[in-house]
Amino acid sequence: MLTEKALLKQPKKNYMNEEQIEFFRNLLKTQREELVKSLKETNEHLKNQEREADENDRASLEEERWLELRIRERESKLIAKIDEALQRIEDGTYGYCEETGEEIGLKRLLVRPTATLSIEAKQRRENVEKAYSDS
Repeated sequence: MLTEKALLKQPKKNYMNEEQIEFFRNLLKTQREELVKSLKETNEHLKNQEREADENDRASLEEERWLELRIRERESKLIAKIDEALQRIEDGTYGYCEETGEEIGLKRLLVRPTATLSIEAKQRRENVEKAYSDS
């Protein structure tokens, strides 16, 4: 099994070879499993919370629930992004920018394995969004 260190030492010409694809497939599947487990734990926690009789306790409990639901929503969205990344692995487009077709890069994918844009394309998109939001 390829390690992160060994992954980064591979020559650029080996970009998205079978070993690298398998590394990212395993990374994404592991992240997905952890998120699903976390979602199940959150659901159980929310089910098991009792309503507090005291008004202050109830307010704290409601805020805690709201935060947990917000986290759950974000985790659900990340699971969808992971599923999309796994699909890109299957169709052979994983690791390549959806706008330019260029390599996203191993370092970027290690930090954000669900990335669909190269750093340059992401910066361009953010600049356009900023320009429109400033007007």
